[in-house]
Amino acid sequence: MKFLYNIGLYFIMLKRMLRKPTKWRVMRELILKDTNDTVINSLGIISFVSFFIGGVITIQLALSTTGSFYPDYLVGYATRETIILEFAPTIISIIMAGKVGSFITSSIGSMRVTEQIDALEVMGINSINYLVFPKIIALMLYPFLISISMFLGILGGMAACVYGGYSTMSAFIDGIQTDFIPFHMTYAFIKTFIFAFILATVPAFHGYYMKGGALEVGKASTKSFIWTCVTIIVFNFLITQMLLG
Repeated sequence: MKFLYNIGLYFIMLKRMLRKPTKWRVMRELILKDTNDTVINSLGIISFVSFFIGGVITIQLALSTTGSFYPDYLVGYATRETIILEFAPTIISIIMAGKVGSFITSSIGSMRVTEQIDALEVMGINSINYLVFPKIIALMLYPFLISISMFLGILGGMAACVYGGYSTMSAFIDGIQTDFIPFHMTYAFIKTFIFAFILATVPAFHGYYMKGGALEVGKASTKSFIWTCVTIIVFNFLITQMLLG
């Protein structure tokens, strides 16, 4: 029953978020700040993880496809499909659930503990619109991060493949270009936009409705990470079934 209650409360939060919007002059500053906190500050970790995980994926694929029965381009082809379809949009989103999601929950939860949210309500400000809506708009730039992740993942895979001696650069590039299906990019970015909305709203929900003190802020951050990951995984299955099944 508590699970259903929380789902209902989540949708109520989304509905309340659209009422009584904050003035654009203030909202613009909030969006820019949240863009810096959630998107720009995530470039480093996403670039690092994507490059090296792309290399690991390629090495594992190369070791699994050694032999005369496999064409030379297969490693590049499999690396491209793995990174575009699943690694960049889904695995990076789970990593972001730990970084960005925990940040959103702890920042909003700290405002709840210090009664800053109550102060916003007393001043006649729609606190949900003020705190949650800018984060949703900021994370609409999330596909930009996923594009970088795709590029660096494939680049890291190519570096590992060539310098590890598993294949030649020309064969790897041939594999990247072989049987490319443009809809796979559309599918990946549809998932990315939905995951961005989840990354913005689920952690915000746990931060906004938390109760207690500083200790509970940490617990709320952990809980938000778990539920954000679960939600991303469930929606990943549903979207894949609808679009590729």
